Amino acid sequence: MIICTSIWVAVGQESSQPKQDPKTAVSSTDQTKPEAEKPTEKPPFALSIKTRPILNLSLKAEKVKLSEIAAELSKRLKTPVLVGQSLQNEIVSIEFSSLTLEPAMQLLAPAAYIDYEIDTSAGISPKPLGIFLYDANSGEPPLTAVIPGSAQSLLVEGDTEDGVEPETDDAKKKLEEQPLRIQFQNNILSVKAKKQPLVLVLLKIGEELGIPVDIQYEPQDVIDTEISKVSVEDAVRKLSPNIRLFLRADLLHAERRALRLVLADPAKTAQQGI
Repeated sequence: MIICTSIWVAVGQESSQPKQDPKTAVSSTDQTKPEAEKPTEKPPFALSIKTRPILNLSLKAEKVKLSEIAAELSKRLKTPVLVGQSLQNEIVSIEFSSLTLEPAMQLLAPAAYIDYEIDTSAGISPKPLGIFLYDANSGEPPLTAVIPGSAQSLLVEGDTEDGVEPETDDAKKKLEEQPLRIQFQNNILSVKAKKQPLVLVLLKIGEELGIPVDIQYEPQDVIDTEISKVSVEDAVRKLSPNIRLFLRADLLHAERRALRLVLADPAKTAQQGI
C-alpha cells in the first residue's frame, strides 16, 4: 500500500510532493517508463501506397499471412479487402515495387476481383469499392458483396417485332434508320441515338446488358450521337457526366463486367460534396 500511494502522489501531485530519496524516485520512473514509451506495433512487412500521379503500391513481405496483408491494405486504401476462406491461412513471400492496383492484386492471389464505381464526371478515376482475393477454384464473389441493390427503373415497350431479324432489304434499311439502336457483343457496346431521351437510352443499354438501371431524377437531356464498338465504360462517359457505372474487374480472366447503372441527381450529388 505504501509503494502504490507513493507512485500516485509522484505522478498526480508532483508540485506538493516532499523530496524523496533518489533511489526511490529512480525506481518509480523505471516502473512507469516501459508503459509510457511502448512502441506502436508495426506490421511484419513493408507496404507503401502512393496516390500520385496514379495509385501505385510497393510491398515486401517474407512468410506473412495473406490475411494480414489484406487487413493492412484495407486500412490504408479505405476499401474492403476480402480473402477467400481457402486462403485465410495462406503464407506468402512477395516483393514488388510501384505497381498499379490490378497488377499488384494479381500477384497476391490466384484469382482477384475488384468492384469499381465509375463516375463519368470529367477527371475522376475509377473508385475501388471492394477487392477480393480468392483461389482459382472458388468461383467469384456475390455480385452484391459490396454493391447493394437499390431501386430499379423498368422499360416497357410494345414493339412486337423486337428481336426479329429483318429478312428483306427494306426491313434491314428500316432497322438501320431506327432512332435508337443498342448493340452489345463480346463486352463491346455500340450506341446510335437520334434525338432520344437520355433516360430511354440508359434503360435500353441496361436491357441489352442485362443489368439494373436506377433513374434517380428526370432529366430533359436529349442524346444525338453515334458511338461505335467501345467498352461500356467509355460509352457511358460520352453520354452524361451524371452516370455512375458499377462494374467488376475479373483479373484472372482479364474481363470487365458491368453490374449496375445509376443516373445520379446532380443536385443531390452537389449537396453531398461528391
